[in-house]
Amino acid sequence: MSADHSPGIRDRMRGWARQIKADVVALYLAVRHPLVPWHAKLVAALVAAYALSPVDLIPDFIPVLGYLDDIVLVPLGILLAVRLIPRPLMAELRASAQAIVERPVSRGGALFIVAIWLAAAGLLLWTFWPGPRG
Repeated sequence: MSADHSPGIRDRMRGWARQIKADVVALYLAVRHPLVPWHAKLVAALVAAYALSPVDLIPDFIPVLGYLDDIVLVPLGILLAVRLIPRPLMAELRASAQAIVERPVSRGGALFIVAIWLAAAGLLLWTFWPGPRG
């Protein structure tokens, strides 16, 4: 089988990462959905918070083990939370999450925000910089 016709491991890993990201967003939406049972909301909140948190049980700078919790704990938590949410509801949440994840990013909007921050920093420097002013 040639590599041209089958997805490579890199492509599969990217797809898996995109699915994990979409599932974390779906779990975030599940926490706020009124039809999700309370115990599923609790698990979903814990998993989403852990996945989105910069703090890990095992810091990422520790070789191999640092990423092991991200590779094992997050997917297992997602699996548990997904099983606690009714299937039709989870399909609805995943569709909503996919729409959010696939939403186009506005580069113009990002540049505008950066320009505002730079202008504010320049104004602060101009206001508080010691020295003679004309």
